[in-house]
Amino acid sequence: MNVKTGSYLICRSLRCVRSLRCRGHRQSASQPPKHVKRSERTGFSPEVTSKYDWIGPPDRLSNLRPIRYHIPENETPLERKLRHLRQETEDWSQEFWTNQNFTFSKKKEEYVRSQLSAKGLSERDDDGRKRTLSSEEMAVFYKHFLDKNITRHASYNREWYRRNFTITLLMARVALHNTWRTLTGQTRGTGREKGKTT
Repeated sequence: MNVKTGSYLICRSLRCVRSLRCRGHRQSASQPPKHVKRSERTGFSPEVTSKYDWIGPPDRLSNLRPIRYHIPENETPLERKLRHLRQETEDWSQEFWTNQNFTFSKKKEEYVRSQLSAKGLSERDDDGRKRTLSSEEMAVFYKHFLDKNITRHASYNREWYRRNFTITLLMARVALHNTWRTLTGQTRGTGREKGKTT
C-alpha cells in the first residue's frame, strides 16, 4: 500500500461529483447501460512483474478511472481483506455512476427535445448541426435534475464516506502490521501457501 494509492481514494470523491459535468459520455440515451465484466471494461493490463496498482483511462460510461490492484506474492489475510474491500467499493461506485450518468444523459436529451419542440424548432438546423439551448435554459434542467436526485446523491455520499473510512482504517492496520513485522524481523505471512488465493 503506498501513499499515492491512499491519497487517490480521498481525491476520488471530487471526481465523482464532477462526473456529471464531464463530457466524455458518448453512449446513446436510447440504449440502457451495458453491465460489463470488470476485465472487459478496464481495457488495460499491467505487466506481470508490476509491483504497483495501475490506474487506467476514464471509463466511457461512468467517467471513473478503473484500478488494477497489485497482489503481493505473499499477501496476508489483512492485505487481502483490504484489497477486496477496495475492489468492491470501486465496482459499487462504477455501477452507481454508470447508471446515474446514463439517466442524466437521457433526461437531458428529453429536456432539450421538449424545449426545441416548444419553440417550434427541429433538433437540427438548416446546415444539419445539432441545435443547443442557452446556458440559462440548461441551468433550469441542471437544477431540476439535482433537486430530483438529491436523496440519491446524499445516500451515495454517506455510503462512500463510510466505505472509505473503513478502507482508511484497514490501510492503517496494514501499515502498522508491516512496520511491526519489519521491526521484529518477522518474515512475511504467506496466505497463498494455505490455499487462500485471489
